[in-house]
Amino acid sequence: MTPFGARLSEAMDTHGPLCAGIDPHAGLLQAWGLADDVDGLATFASRCVEAFAGTVACVKPQSAFFERFGSAGVAVLEKTLADLREAGTLAILDVKRGDIGSTMGGYAQAYLGESSPLRADAITVSPYLGYGSLRPALDLAAEQGRGVFVLALTSNPEGASVQHASRAGEGGKESVAGSVVAGVTADNVAAAAEGRLGSVGMVVGATIGSAVSDLGLDLAAANAPLLAPGVGAQGATAEDLRAVFGAALPAVLASSSRDVLSAGPDVAALRERARTVADGVRAMVAS
Repeated sequence: MTPFGARLSEAMDTHGPLCAGIDPHAGLLQAWGLADDVDGLATFASRCVEAFAGTVACVKPQSAFFERFGSAGVAVLEKTLADLREAGTLAILDVKRGDIGSTMGGYAQAYLGESSPLRADAITVSPYLGYGSLRPALDLAAEQGRGVFVLALTSNPEGASVQHASRAGEGGKESVAGSVVAGVTADNVAAAAEGRLGSVGMVVGATIGSAVSDLGLDLAAANAPLLAPGVGAQGATAEDLRAVFGAALPAVLASSSRDVLSAGPDVAALRERARTVADGVRAMVAS
């Protein structure tokens, strides 16, 4: 199978560097005139798939908003992922799983295994039990031609207390975020040598300001796709993107949920809004 990074790079070139979110929280279901139940969830998700498939580089369902309905909600998520696969549109499942040993292996099989109905092209993972704890997911993703996006520098106010923290090591002080970047860089070495984008990405908020430079991180050297929440409703500008990502701008995949989904429930309006946002992000990245 073609590695995820190569497939994502092609999709970004074709459709623009936008990942459209599917976030069916109660308030948004209500805003779309849908009931806050499984039927409303199913309608919401199917309209998003119809609007986004073949329109954007990838789609990111937020698992929590499906899981809150129990097994029936997870069944809707399974169908959503299957519909995106059938349409040939990449899916990043936002699950932010992180654990150790066989438990992490179980999560990897659930979301990256070829036989799982919940399989996605890539998932988000949390490295805060140590980057090495992600190895079962990293290895299975590589084996299956899938990807992972590791939380590195998030834009929530509480994130900095963990991600910016540092410890003394053999080469001096290293921040927690720095250890994540180092791990991702190492896992993408082979892809870099082949001249293609790596399949191990990072989540880096578009509104984190000078954090990358303050911590002395080299995102460009990681050769990683950079999933960047904060473009759209959160107001990140082209200047913000340049300040955060610098030389790594070509690898930025902007994540937008609220901005795009505000155009619903009309499918045509959703599709048009997604295209407009994607064009805007492409211009921002190229500026």
